[in-house]
Amino acid sequence: MSRVLVWLITATSFIALSLAPAQSEPKYAIAMQGEPALPPDYTHFSYVNPDAPKGGSITYCVVGSFDNLNPFILKSLRTTARGMMDTIFGNLVFEPLMQRNYDEPFSLYGLLADSADMDSERKSIEFHLNPSAKWSDGEPVTPEDVLFTYDVLTAKGRPPYSARMSMIAKLEKTGDHSVRFTFNDKANREFPLIIALTPIIPKHAFAKETFDKTTLKPLIGSGPYTVDKVQPGQRIVFKRNPDYWGKDLPSKRGFDNYDQITIEYFLNANAKTEAFKKGICAIDDETDPVKRERDIDFPAFRKGDVKAENFDTGIPPVVTGFLFNTRLPKFSNPVVRRALGMLYDFEWANKNLFDGKYTRTMSYWQNSELSALGHPASDREKALLAPYPGRVPADVMDGTYQPPVTDGSGNDRKVLRAAFDLLKSIGYHVQDGTMLDPQGKPFGFEIIAASQDEERLATIYQRTLQKIGINVTIRSLDGDQIQSRKQRLDFEMLFGSSGFNNSLSPGSEQVGRWSSSEAMREGTFNLAGVADPAIDAAIDAMLNARTKEDYVAAVRVLDRLLISGNYIVPMQYNTQQWLAYWNYLEHPRKTPIFGYQLPSWWRKPN
Repeated sequence: MSRVLVWLITATSFIALSLAPAQSEPKYAIAMQGEPALPPDYTHFSYVNPDAPKGGSITYCVVGSFDNLNPFILKSLRTTARGMMDTIFGNLVFEPLMQRNYDEPFSLYGLLADSADMDSERKSIEFHLNPSAKWSDGEPVTPEDVLFTYDVLTAKGRPPYSARMSMIAKLEKTGDHSVRFTFNDKANREFPLIIALTPIIPKHAFAKETFDKTTLKPLIGSGPYTVDKVQPGQRIVFKRNPDYWGKDLPSKRGFDNYDQITIEYFLNANAKTEAFKKGICAIDDETDPVKRERDIDFPAFRKGDVKAENFDTGIPPVVTGFLFNTRLPKFSNPVVRRALGMLYDFEWANKNLFDGKYTRTMSYWQNSELSALGHPASDREKALLAPYPGRVPADVMDGTYQPPVTDGSGNDRKVLRAAFDLLKSIGYHVQDGTMLDPQGKPFGFEIIAASQDEERLATIYQRTLQKIGINVTIRSLDGDQIQSRKQRLDFEMLFGSSGFNNSLSPGSEQVGRWSSSEAMREGTFNLAGVADPAIDAAIDAMLNARTKEDYVAAVRVLDRLLISGNYIVPMQYNTQQWLAYWNYLEHPRKTPIFGYQLPSWWRKPN
């Protein structure tokens, strides 16, 4: 071989290596922005009691029903048993590669993978599995399980899991305990963290051919609990796995403190509340301050057997309200939605129903630096919005926006007139006391409610709308019926009492809620049917931001577009989390920024 040829090969190899993304050393933790807060030798998360006593049992209560234990399939998506993989009660059966620290915006620490090796450009990530990781039947967790997870979820899984391989160029086993993901151009900078949070499924315990069938058979996972008993639609019981492989990991110390966890199902919220009073349910998380003050006045509370406590959080409040189905022609015009949004009388409701304890919701990231409120659009934001002129009103651009403020009388003619004039400007008019659309057809719609409390708020809204000739009906459905309607997108207006939980690190979940690609898909979480290129672009900018300044700008643009689109009639919030619980329970002293974490609680020893 000539010297020239050797030189060319060497030089080409050097250039290729120079252009390749720099691969860092494997890390015990990764963060979306900056560096993880905890050091490599951390012993536990800050919001747990690492020496919490183990033992006893707890019963959680929920409204609804269940007919399936597999949380990864589309069928029975909204009626899968709680607890199998659960952001509230904990990932009892299935676990991800890394564990989230809920006292940081978005940082992950070792779990099934004890370390991760992510290149500086986030074009690939290699996970090093903990050699001690085992499934509940004693089999080891292997790279083959990771590969199977993505194979079966792509072929048979539900969104968002089914779409994740579309952003992966190569998935390969790189060692006895390691696996590498290489991403394609569709992936964003958050995607490696989403991969780290994806639960892993045991290859030996599932058949790909039947994976998408519902099942009530207890499933094998790697988590701290196994399914003990199942009464379909009524009750599921989990028991602690005494051989749980991860109980001594720093990311798991202080968690999973009960020997048995039961989740009971109830037909409605009132039945659940009564069960709490009888001692069946360990906790009550009622959000209505007036209702909870009324309901908490029962003998066990007066005796001190039940406690009520407020927990402060550091995240934006949950956004609740009346959600428009914008797929329908009647709600396709944002001017119509804006006019209807003006007619929720928050001031009257807050005074007469909530004893003045609530604040009006105006932003999807209210009370944080990510909110558009109080922040005039920066040059970065204006550049992102430049291809979409006129999409954001001036008051939303300069940060001064707020919904109309009524006099609290329940009959503020000034606000009624403003909403009526807005509808009139696009061809609506009243004839014989009935609002008619531009085609001369009566304009009205149905609101779906799931409880008496939702009915009460819907009735207030209905009463105001009727004053300008809009006929509104209210239909009360049970939990299963509402979930079925959501799955089929079969509704006009939905009472979104569960709301949109937002964090200080919004990411890929915003794709599911607001992106055009999700608007028409059955089972989508984009219930409003939002399909807006400007919103798609804002989400893309957010997910690919390299600096904090770019990230904040992108989220504020998304906030401005969501406010301007009027996809929901926003209601009210209280920044504190309220919880009533029987006094046999105890919790850590510190509350993380995401609020109380039930998996860190424990039962007091006898």
